[in-house]
Amino acid sequence: MVTGASSGIGLAFSHALAARGANLILVARSRDKLTSLARELEHRHAIRAHALAADLTEAGAASDVHARASALGLAPNILINNAGFATHGHFDALPLARQLDEISLNCRAVVELSHAFLPAMLEQGEGAIINVASTAALQPLPYMAIYGATKAFVLSFSEALWQEYRARGVRVLAVCPGATDTAFFDVVGAEEAGVGARMAAETVVNISLRALDRGQSHVVPGGANRMLGWLPRMLPRQTILQIVSNMLRPRQRLAD
Repeated sequence: MVTGASSGIGLAFSHALAARGANLILVARSRDKLTSLARELEHRHAIRAHALAADLTEAGAASDVHARASALGLAPNILINNAGFATHGHFDALPLARQLDEISLNCRAVVELSHAFLPAMLEQGEGAIINVASTAALQPLPYMAIYGATKAFVLSFSEALWQEYRARGVRVLAVCPGATDTAFFDVVGAEEAGVGARMAAETVVNISLRALDRGQSHVVPGGANRMLGWLPRMLPRQTILQIVSNMLRPRQRLAD
C-alpha cells in the first residue's frame, strides 16, 4: 500500500514496486488519477493494482481505508506512509485549520495506518513499513514549525517501531529526503521552503528500498543532506535555529 501514490515520491514508489512485481493498493485523494495509474501499472508490469480514493486528513479516513482493503481481501505486507504536506510562513498568520490538517495527515494517518496493518504482518512473521519523514525532522524549522515537528514525530515513531518489531520479522524504515523534485513546493507556495539542489524522486525511492533491504532504521538520501543532518550534533541549537531561520524566512513581507 502506498499513500500519496498519485504524485511525487509516492508515484515513484508505485512504479518501483510494480517493476519488482508487487501488487499494489494505491491511496490518494484523486480517484481519476489513481484509477489511471492503476491501469497503467497493470498494463506495464502485469501486476494487480487497486485504487482506493481517500482524504487522509479526515477523521476516520485511515480506518476506512483499512476496512475497504480488508473487504477486498487485501492485506499488504509493505505499507508506505508517504502522504503529507507542509505549510510555510509565520505560525500566527497561517490558518489554524490548515495546520491541524497538516498534523492529521503527517502524523495521525501514519499512526492509524501502521496500527491497522501491523497485526497482519506480525501474524505472518514478515512485513515492512516505510514512513516518509524529511531532513526537516533533524532540527526545528522556524517558519515551517508544524512541518518540522510532524516529521520529527515520524522519525522518532519509526525508529521506535524498528526496535520493537525487527526481531519479529517486520522492518520499519524512516526516509528523510531533502529537497526533492516534486509538486511539494507548489503546495507550499514558497520556493524558499526548499534548501539545496532537488533530488529526483526516483533516486530517493531507490536509495530507500536499498536501505530497507539492509534493515536500516532510517536513511537520509544524498551526501549533502547527510552532512546537513550532522550539523545539529556539532553546533549549539540556537546557532542552528538562526541558520535555518535565515534560510526559510519568507521573502515577501506579510500584508498588514
